[in-house]
Amino acid sequence: MTALTLSTAGAATLRADALVVGVAKGPKGPVVAAGAEAVDKAFDGKLGTVLEALGASGAEGEITKLPAPAGLKVPVVLAVGLGSVPDTDESYDEEALRRASGAAARALHGTKKAAFALPLDDASAVTAVAEGALLGAYAFTAYQGGEKKGAKNSGPKQPLAEVALLGAKPRDKEHKAAAERAVVVAAEVNIARDLINTPPNDLTPEAFAAVASATAKENGIKVQVLDEKALLKGGYGGIMGVGKGSENPPRLVKLSYTHAKAEKTLAFVGKGITYDSGGISLKPAGHNETMKCDMSGAAAVFAAVVAAAKLGLQVNVTGWLALAENMPSGSATRPGDVLRMYSGKTVEVLNTDAEGRLVLGDALTKASEENPDAIVDVATLTGAMVLALGNRTFGIMANDDAFRTSIHEIAEEVGEASWPMPLPADLRKGMDSPTADIANMGERMGGGLVAGLFLQEFVGEGITWAHLDIAGPAFHEGAPYGYTPKGGTGSAVRTLVRLAERTATGDLG
Repeated sequence: MTALTLSTAGAATLRADALVVGVAKGPKGPVVAAGAEAVDKAFDGKLGTVLEALGASGAEGEITKLPAPAGLKVPVVLAVGLGSVPDTDESYDEEALRRASGAAARALHGTKKAAFALPLDDASAVTAVAEGALLGAYAFTAYQGGEKKGAKNSGPKQPLAEVALLGAKPRDKEHKAAAERAVVVAAEVNIARDLINTPPNDLTPEAFAAVASATAKENGIKVQVLDEKALLKGGYGGIMGVGKGSENPPRLVKLSYTHAKAEKTLAFVGKGITYDSGGISLKPAGHNETMKCDMSGAAAVFAAVVAAAKLGLQVNVTGWLALAENMPSGSATRPGDVLRMYSGKTVEVLNTDAEGRLVLGDALTKASEENPDAIVDVATLTGAMVLALGNRTFGIMANDDAFRTSIHEIAEEVGEASWPMPLPADLRKGMDSPTADIANMGERMGGGLVAGLFLQEFVGEGITWAHLDIAGPAFHEGAPYGYTPKGGTGSAVRTLVRLAERTATGDLG
């Protein structure tokens, strides 16, 4: 994890390997942002002119490196685009700062120390810049460089080792708290990313459960793991039905963080399919290669519970990780089979690739037994949601409009693109089964909404519930941008953490 320090040192006096400044897109060319006044002075007041001559415009995420002039104690100045100059008397948008610092940190891979002289108007800006830098510095290198051990300069470039935030005051309580929160949240997002990026031969349900157990115990979180014998005995037909085709048996993990003064309890439920082949309804070629990411929901839930514990939030948070591997074999569930879920409800399985809703159904019923104030499930559930909202936005469904609106506002606040989606009652009829209580498939059109309606069947009566379908943003296959890397993103972690914070303070709309 990249180290973070707050520094009151001037940009011209701090020693570092690089100095990051912001540049915005103005009506007449690039405009040097606040925080870089000393740097601009070192360029004789012509930093904007120099950047424009080099082709910089200030566009969001744009990176321009130039040698530092005399008067600065760094060899390199890195200018990062912040997007359009804000209106008079307005600050830069927090997400613009987050993305800019992330882009700068990515561009500085292999660097030991960088000073960030970006606009820091308040503690919220400190959080945004710190979070962006720590998330942008992420790299998954666990499986790289093994053949070159011992060789000089072997292995991949390491992430930026240290970030110094200039203008952030270490003795200011708000600045210090903002930085400490950013460190915790970014660390847990990056842990979620590590889990998502881990190859499925190493991250089986049992292995995931072991990681969760060890981390939970280190952070004072109670943990309970149900193995295949306990799941079979307990009647968890959904989880067992999905996992029985694999030689790596399923697990249901319960993580319980409690606070002595908590007045509210949240339950987070995560889909944890550590590899999804589609089962007997095998996925076609070209759709299997990234299916190690089908446990992203469970990774987000795990990370959020740990973050709540590290932050000491005054709220009880229970995480449920529904872990299974969906594989085809002689013992696998077949299309046409009927499973009896933990709730007692029977499900006709029409498509074994609609498996996430089966493991979540059992976990939602179990979570409901404890009667929490709200349940939020997180899942890479449907390709239909990707078709509806694209690769960067997750969908939010809920049985309570106000709760759905609150989660949408929270997600937008922390920089996670989302959109509220309906649960049309007319789509429920498509899941009627002549054999069982419900089928696991319904109408093809609106498939993401159909999946939400299926899950709603397993939520306890009177319990507020929301479903986040993160199938689009959970795994990024394109080039990195902002603070988003290629591969696992840790989508929904920050939303869940902020929801827990808002619940703890009673500040939930």
